[in-house]
Amino acid sequence: MTAPATEGRLGTGGGRWGMRADVLRHGGGHDSSRVGFVELFFDLVFVFAVTQLSHSLIAHPDVEHLLQVLVLAWAVWWLWIDTTWVTNWLDPDRLPVRAMLIVLMLLGLVMSSAIPEAFGDKALLFAVPYVVIQVGRTAFTTWAMGRHWPDNATNFVRITIWVSVSGAFWVAGALLDDARMTLWVVAALIDVVGPRALFWVPGMGPTNPNTWEVRSQHMAERVSLFIIISLGESIIVTGSAFSELEVDAVTVVAFLAAFVSTVLMWLLFFDRSEQKAAAYFAAQDQPGMVAQTAYTYVPFLLVTGIILTAVADELVLLHPGGHEGATDAWTAWIMCGAAAVYLLGNALFRRATGGRWSAWHLGGVVVALGLALLRGAVTPLTLSWLTNAVLLAVLVGDVVRARRAAASV
Repeated sequence: MTAPATEGRLGTGGGRWGMRADVLRHGGGHDSSRVGFVELFFDLVFVFAVTQLSHSLIAHPDVEHLLQVLVLAWAVWWLWIDTTWVTNWLDPDRLPVRAMLIVLMLLGLVMSSAIPEAFGDKALLFAVPYVVIQVGRTAFTTWAMGRHWPDNATNFVRITIWVSVSGAFWVAGALLDDARMTLWVVAALIDVVGPRALFWVPGMGPTNPNTWEVRSQHMAERVSLFIIISLGESIIVTGSAFSELEVDAVTVVAFLAAFVSTVLMWLLFFDRSEQKAAAYFAAQDQPGMVAQTAYTYVPFLLVTGIILTAVADELVLLHPGGHEGATDAWTAWIMCGAAAVYLLGNALFRRATGGRWSAWHLGGVVVALGLALLRGAVTPLTLSWLTNAVLLAVLVGDVVRARRAAASV
């Protein structure tokens, strides 16, 4: 979701604008961009949702369920990031906004509970709350903008139309078993295309991207927090699996491999990418398109890579020796694919936030995928450490390159 914000254009509320003006964030200082406690409370639902996604794939290790999980993960991410855009402009400390977020939490909890059977008997239980959240939240924001900001309200009318159209496909897919995957993919694609199409609507035209103003500090912090949530799921999966296993040397080494992969992913994003990206983001006069690309689309790859890594870590913990010293194709491709997707997401994030293409990251993508070809010759545990070695090599190479660049200035 991308539409114009209202930073620097607001009054102090009250008067003829009444409650609608009061629910908007005011001013451009640090406090106006602070992540509210109710936003963190709202995120708890998505801790559960990420857990549901990873456990669904662990329980059903096949390509069909992988595709299903990716579609559901996109819906979960899109719901969360759209809400983040809205709280970029609406003040979560105001009672109407706080009430809205709590209602969205309830609906999100119902939706997340249906994830394991979303392509089965609980399709409507997944789709209906999702659509109600998307349409209801956008309509609320349209109202909140009020008559004093007609251009902003009009932009949210456009967004309401787009989410209503995609919502029709989500509900239709829930009702039609045989066409569910097709209809839900179409719905997800409509959600993807909307921001890039500037929410163009016949008779209304597109949103003007020059009006997109974003509280960069708030947006960057919110997305970083979601990545932390995803990394937390990796920790939960690793700890839960390890606690149920008999402790021996092989299990401990597998546990360490899982922990190291989480640490390396954290370092690659938070130590090497996030701070420079946040500074670049904050320095932009019109950060709307940066926010759309770097903080709306690209993080999905990072989150997907983390979720797949959590799945791979449990597979390695449960079967570190594989079958006769080899790694099955599913485990190998999930493990290596996870590393490749994460590195690709990191490279795209850095590029979208003013950096150059990283040869180390792109090379790491190729090497990580190539490791899957070794599956017949190495155990899952060995392959896990090899993918960690790729992540470490990218990290070290990036540090060395940055230091050389700094020294040459």
